[in-house]
Amino acid sequence: MLKKILIANRGEIAVRIIRTARRLGVRTVAVVSEADRGAPFASMADEVVEIGAGPASESYLRGDRIIAAARQSGAEGIHPGYGFLAENADFAEAVGRDGIKFIGPSPDAMRRMGGKAEAKAIAAKAGVPVVPGYAGDSQGPKALAREAQRIGYPVMIKAVAGGGGRGMRLVEHAAGFAAALESAQREAKAAFGDARILLEKVIDRPRHIEVQVFGDAHGNVVHLFERDCSLQRRNQKVIEEAPAPGMSPELRARITEAAVACARAVGYEGAGTVEFLVERGMLSAQSPWYFIEMNTRLQVEHPVTEAITGLDLVEWQLRVASGERLPLDQAQIKMSGHAIEARLNAEDPASGFLPSMGPIVVFETPSQDGLRVDSGVAAGSVISPFYDSMIAKLIAHGADRPQAIARLAQGLEETVVAGPKTNAAFLHALITHPAFRRGEMDTGLIGRELSALAPARFDARAVGAGVVRMLVGDTNSSAGGRPSPWGAKDAFQLSGPRVERRTVLVDGAAMQVEVRWTPHGPAAALVGDHPPSPTGAARMLRVVGDGNPVYVLCDMRQTVLGWPTFDAAGSEDAGDGSTVRAPIIGRVAKVFVAQGDTVAKGDRIAVVEAMKMEHVLHAGRAGRIDKLAVKEGDQVTLGALIAALVEA
Repeated sequence: MLKKILIANRGEIAVRIIRTARRLGVRTVAVVSEADRGAPFASMADEVVEIGAGPASESYLRGDRIIAAARQSGAEGIHPGYGFLAENADFAEAVGRDGIKFIGPSPDAMRRMGGKAEAKAIAAKAGVPVVPGYAGDSQGPKALAREAQRIGYPVMIKAVAGGGGRGMRLVEHAAGFAAALESAQREAKAAFGDARILLEKVIDRPRHIEVQVFGDAHGNVVHLFERDCSLQRRNQKVIEEAPAPGMSPELRARITEAAVACARAVGYEGAGTVEFLVERGMLSAQSPWYFIEMNTRLQVEHPVTEAITGLDLVEWQLRVASGERLPLDQAQIKMSGHAIEARLNAEDPASGFLPSMGPIVVFETPSQDGLRVDSGVAAGSVISPFYDSMIAKLIAHGADRPQAIARLAQGLEETVVAGPKTNAAFLHALITHPAFRRGEMDTGLIGRELSALAPARFDARAVGAGVVRMLVGDTNSSAGGRPSPWGAKDAFQLSGPRVERRTVLVDGAAMQVEVRWTPHGPAAALVGDHPPSPTGAARMLRVVGDGNPVYVLCDMRQTVLGWPTFDAAGSEDAGDGSTVRAPIIGRVAKVFVAQGDTVAKGDRIAVVEAMKMEHVLHAGRAGRIDKLAVKEGDQVTLGALIAALVEA
């Protein structure tokens, strides 16, 4: 067994690896960026080496610095986790040249199966069906547009060198192909250092099924059954489960055998995942299915496989990297119960899933039977724009699928995150959706049901509770901390109940509330026409903070409340689309206009990149660019001016 390993990653996967390494008596070295100083994973490791500034390109993507840190610390192996350099064959090769063990497949296997084009050719040669498409060397816009026309729309653009939904675009019609291609190539280059793409025919209502495989240096390859990853948004997985609901024994046998054949074809060593699409949402023995790619690393969703098999996949990785044989053969690997994983992200579903950044004020997760929480943050951690938005993974395991769903729903209801907004309510709505409960889903389910799963409204119950907390914080200390009209800073009356109106900021928008003073303290209610709140008591209502602002968690949705202050910077925005502002903290990846240009309503102005996602900003009206406030590469804050327009 390796004695000391360096973890070339961060966050929850670094925590996950450290826990297993500690149990096995393996010492760990964490590499950290300036932004991750003091992060939970850094404090858990036996040693810490700082490798650069916050942006991944200056730290976690700097293979030379990571290898130098391994040499400096005396690490015998490097575990890449997932993301960053995990599927970079050049990095794996450089690690080996330094006499350090790369805890993963060989560079050759990584190149052959990590590149989607060659992987499809290998799968086809092994007799595995592949998705029709184009994976050739011609990468010019005109050549690719011709191939897309030949395949037939809709088509999917995919980055050759990576996964995780980055560098991937769905194109419905030929008119949108050029812009989608440019965006996909730019994102692929930024994420993987390789702008090459391939094209695939879009499969009708597919189920996304993946098979966990494992190989060793002695020629042994096994599978650990399948996972269903069909619930996706923007090609990013949201919910994963194992086994796949409704999977027929015949289809399971064919798909798992195909996965093992693909791994054997390249002499695969370590953990890997072979991914397939199954047509029309059914997993019957007759359903058409296709190989799409292989991920040559551990997957984010590996805990559901661990839950149903009772195995520790990181332990298997360390044993295989140490030259040992696989701990079990195929006949010894059994499946028990059902497991579901939900990715809790710092994002706001009601605002188009924009990333939500900033410090975590409160973070609490429940302790309950059958629930595992993998996280890389704690109260006081800061969600930054440099990395992905994941806060935690909640993994529920039960004797059957209904029990796993019930445990996961309870876990989401009892999880508390204050500060950044999260997708907890969205996840809860998704796993309690009738179609999900029935196991009737495909990769388009979230898109079809998005308005119901992520309603763009706030909860009036949260506003009332938050205003009362702010009023309590405003009371005179001579009142013993209890709300009192004598502590208020406005006029009062001696007869009858006192009622006042106040302006409050609800998620940044000014609204009127009516405050009624009672013998038991103030009660507050929104004034005006607002969407109705759910009736009855909330499953969970929690107010965090005593002053301005306060964070109110009501049925897993966060509302931020505060008293208004005048901001002179906002006076230049008339609210008529004459300014374009950054919707998130991030980096300006692309600017499409120059000062003085004339634009039409809807024209692209710029792209702001954060948390590995691109956000295209469009002109809200026609006009002339009077002021261009940014250039490519600039870092911008939330609400920062990008461009100002005047009449043409």
